[in-house]
Amino acid sequence: MGLIRQEVKILFELKKTERLWHIPLLVCLGSGIPLLVGWYLGNMAYGALSSLGGLVILHMPPSSLANRMITLLACSFGFMISFAIGVCFSFNPYVSAFVFGVFSFCVHWVVTSIRLKPPRSFFFIMIASMASCMPFHLETIPERIGLLGIGTMIACFLAFVYSLLLTYKKTAQTQLSLGPISTKIQHTDLIESGIVGIFLLLSLLIGHWLELKNPYWIPVSCAAVMQGVSLRHVWQRSFHRILGTLIGLGLCWGLLLVSLTPLILCISIIVLQFVIEMLVLRHYTLAVIFITPMTILLTEAGSVLSYTPSELIFARFIDITLGSLLGSLGGWFIYHEQLRAKADRQLRKARVLLKRW
Repeated sequence: MGLIRQEVKILFELKKTERLWHIPLLVCLGSGIPLLVGWYLGNMAYGALSSLGGLVILHMPPSSLANRMITLLACSFGFMISFAIGVCFSFNPYVSAFVFGVFSFCVHWVVTSIRLKPPRSFFFIMIASMASCMPFHLETIPERIGLLGIGTMIACFLAFVYSLLLTYKKTAQTQLSLGPISTKIQHTDLIESGIVGIFLLLSLLIGHWLELKNPYWIPVSCAAVMQGVSLRHVWQRSFHRILGTLIGLGLCWGLLLVSLTPLILCISIIVLQFVIEMLVLRHYTLAVIFITPMTILLTEAGSVLSYTPSELIFARFIDITLGSLLGSLGGWFIYHEQLRAKADRQLRKARVLLKRW
């Protein structure tokens, strides 16, 4: 009973945060400006793609101007690499799933090794999974990568201006977004990254096997849940994500019943993004309630108005629930001490054998 009471308390607890309202506003501008430009030019699909690149501003560290720009430029390059790898192998769903799993292993290992702070590898994996499910048209690949790059450029420019204003007012902190980089291969990092890669590969394969229209929702939810820092935290995120998704789908269903014009759609996405960034560090479940309609409206911006709301809502609930459950199972493997110790011993034996050979 004590554990249940504690979990209920966590469910309704608003955490304190030192995050200023400036960051949510920057995120809104970074993702909202490309979206509004796409609306103005009459191409919402292009605007939505560039808007994804604007999310790179979430990796902006609370450090000096130089460190901020270096981190954002490196992450921007990572965004474009993630998208390029995903879209270049989207010609076959099974090849795409295998490459996506290998990429997820690599990017998670690199991000963990350099101690990149949250959101860590999540957005790189999200972009790669979405790109891997796009229709394959070889001639449009450079154009798509360029559109995503434009979004990252807008975000970097906004971060540069914001950092100049902040530096003008006061001396910026010297905290880096990257921790100390180890030159040794950490077996625990390899094991964790391997588990992440395997489960994300399986999640995308399941999506293709079930012939879901947008199978990337499963690995995205799986990756979000496995971001937990402990097994209990993973299970909490899974439960909170499913609960928040259920409520958020109700909100999204209500929005879809309203006749949304493209401009209102853009404004709705921007407002939802601001609310999410204000809540995500305070209460994950409340944030997911708004994340669900925002991501649905953003990723389906070019076609959402032509869908039957009930059909779309049901499909998204199945996708996100499957992904959250897979993420919980993956988290159990990640934080199972006996399995990790056994895998670590096997890796050490393999390294010794390779050296002798």
